[in-house]
Amino acid sequence: MVKVRMPYNAGSWYAGSREALLRQLEEECFLHPLGPGEIPQAGGGEKILGLMSPHAGYMYSGPIAAHGYAALKRDGRPEVVVVLGPNHYGRGSAVSIMVEGVWRTPLGDVPVNGEVAKAIQQASSYIDVDDEAHAYEHSIELQLPFLQYVLGSFTFIPICIMLQDLEISRDIGEALAEGLKNVDSLIVASSDLTHYEPQTSAERKDKAVLEAVERLDEALLFRTVEELNVSMCGVGPVAAMLVAVKKLGASRVKILKYATSGDVTGDRTAVVGYASAAVYG
Repeated sequence: MVKVRMPYNAGSWYAGSREALLRQLEEECFLHPLGPGEIPQAGGGEKILGLMSPHAGYMYSGPIAAHGYAALKRDGRPEVVVVLGPNHYGRGSAVSIMVEGVWRTPLGDVPVNGEVAKAIQQASSYIDVDDEAHAYEHSIELQLPFLQYVLGSFTFIPICIMLQDLEISRDIGEALAEGLKNVDSLIVASSDLTHYEPQTSAERKDKAVLEAVERLDEALLFRTVEELNVSMCGVGPVAAMLVAVKKLGASRVKILKYATSGDVTGDRTAVVGYASAAVYG
């Protein structure tokens, strides 16, 4: 019997039915004033190796996330997608991967690629096979409907990261590069940026974080987060993605969109920062 990870956050963080979710993705994300402004179309030619994507409720970060997925629709269709997300709930192992089953969303089931997942896990000193961390975590789940919308069918690998430091991030990144070296793949790093600070403070801190991402420099990223006390929740996933894509041939990063929850709601007194960025080969 196939193991099914149910869509725990459907109906709260994003729409809970197929029809409502498709409408939300199109009207409230891609066509939103802060979104790309159009329904994404295939065609382009550039190879995207990695994405940085936010994971708040779609009503807040969906339009910003849509920029990354519109670029993915234009620029390629990977066979395997790895989604790295922070562990918000403290469940499971320090770094947790699933190696079997499917993840269900209102748009259908996405199968876990067990063969590639096992290769990644075996190449790492820190990644454990552990389903518990994934049971309620939203940071990975919220990427899947976007991926389903732009890719259709694909296999994926979820990795939930609770212990985030430079050593572990580099280990994960190197394991990803090893496991994906002969695979047509995409690595999505799920992360929000500054949490609950005034707009001007969030923009200043997040600008420095995104400069480190643009430089493909995981050490500078961690140093920036520490020195500026940035409440970025997914520094480990983003750093691991950067390590991996460099080994897989990354050439440049493009920041596709930055905005805050204040730009959506109009309340700029205590905002959360969101960014979409694409790493090209």
